[in-house]
Amino acid sequence: MDKFKKGFAFIFFMLAGIVLGAFIAYVCEGLPYVGWLSWGKNIGVESFAMDLYVIKFNVGLMIHATISQIFTVTLALIMFAKVGKSI
Repeated sequence: MDKFKKGFAFIFFMLAGIVLGAFIAYVCEGLPYVGWLSWGKNIGVESFAMDLYVIKFNVGLMIHATISQIFTVTLALIMFAKVGKSI
């Protein structure tokens, strides 16, 4: 049961860091002094199509990572390390 709690806590902290970082990037976009927080790059495969005449499917995975997400995910990992000890 402890592994489940720690796994759930880890996923929660990571998702919270990703979502909070994306929100900060959205809010800071276009602002003069904190606009650099919204700078990011797309990483991944845009689209891979396969046509087998009967079945046609597309597969793609893109990740947009920003500076603010890197900061918030790092902060979330530090917080999980502190909270994870007590779980």
